[in-house]
Amino acid sequence: MARLPLVEAENAPEPVRDALERLPVQLNIMRTMAHAETCFRPLLRLGSAILGKQSLDAALRELAILQIAALSSARYEWTQHVPIAEGVGVRTEQIAAIERGEISSTHFSELELAVLDFTTEVVEQVGASDQTFERLAVHLPAREIVELLIAIGFYMMIARIAETVQVDLEEPAGMQIADAATDR
Repeated sequence: MARLPLVEAENAPEPVRDALERLPVQLNIMRTMAHAETCFRPLLRLGSAILGKQSLDAALRELAILQIAALSSARYEWTQHVPIAEGVGVRTEQIAAIERGEISSTHFSELELAVLDFTTEVVEQVGASDQTFERLAVHLPAREIVELLIAIGFYMMIARIAETVQVDLEEPAGMQIADAATDR
């Protein structure tokens, strides 16, 4: 059971209510984050930009998010992002490999391995080693490396909010969230 109540749109201040009502799906994580009234709308804009506006390939982004969820034991984030990952082309065997912690060239390309290793180091060590950074930089331009770092930081935050507050799981929203972010 969640440690905090969900924000109800009808009881929220007008800017929060308007933002909640515009969401394509009323996810519990969003209704929890709405408690932070001054940060809520900027967080929504950043999340939408990550999901819908980055140059970084969506499948690479979702591999990173699933790796964050696995490393953080973030059940909520994992549950919500598996269908998104599938929707952007991440293969079932890749998802299963991340869940098992089996990151190898058996299931992933050189670029995908670089993204997963980079993500792991940023999550576990705050930054990536020179070797891992260079492996990633061979494949991605500076813009996409920074976009990946922003996505990693954002989803680390979401994982920590969801797990600390023990946000209740609901049915995965799937591509509804990602598609809505693309349309904005």
